[in-house]
Amino acid sequence: MSTAYLPRGLYAITPDWTDTDRLLTAVEQVLAAGAVVLQYRNKLADADLRLQQAQALQARCRYHHVPLIINDHLELALAIDADGLHLGGDDGELAAARRALGPQRLLGASCYNQLALAQSAQAAGASYVAFGAAYVSATKPSAVQAPLALYQAACAQLDCPVVAIGGITPLNAGPLLAAGVPSLAVIGGLYEGGQPAERAAAYTALFEHS
Repeated sequence: MSTAYLPRGLYAITPDWTDTDRLLTAVEQVLAAGAVVLQYRNKLADADLRLQQAQALQARCRYHHVPLIINDHLELALAIDADGLHLGGDDGELAAARRALGPQRLLGASCYNQLALAQSAQAAGASYVAFGAAYVSATKPSAVQAPLALYQAACAQLDCPVVAIGGITPLNAGPLLAAGVPSLAVIGGLYEGGQPAERAAAYTALFEHS
């Protein structure tokens, strides 16, 4: 079981940038603008760069009192004493990850468009479950689509928080929030095109009025 709880709000995910200074500058702006969670995800970095970036991000997250979640890499999460881990369907067994993490760290699970998968993840110790893509995503254009009805059902039936991800903008997020989704995960919408502070602020404002 998990004693950690995912806060409500903007769940920021890092872009695949190998330029660490550029990454830290953008993430600092996103955190200062009110993101409540940061997930470190970098599919282009090697092990040494992942460690370097994760350690630097952990320092920024602790300054802002925001939990840092590591995508995919359990060993990295443990090595830097991260606040949690997020696993996709092929990234490892949730129950084993929960045992390694202990009860006080966050453990997230990608459940795509499958409520049954989310129910199993919750039983295995997931702190929260993520469904997506909510909309067409530039980051993952071939991702399966998760319909609004799935979010509504998941929020009604699950005991753990639900995260929506995939193509979410401040303009199309309304139906997800109305369905009861407490967390919106965003990558491209924060970093593509510059101005991450203004972009993050637009997302965080949604939670002030819902």
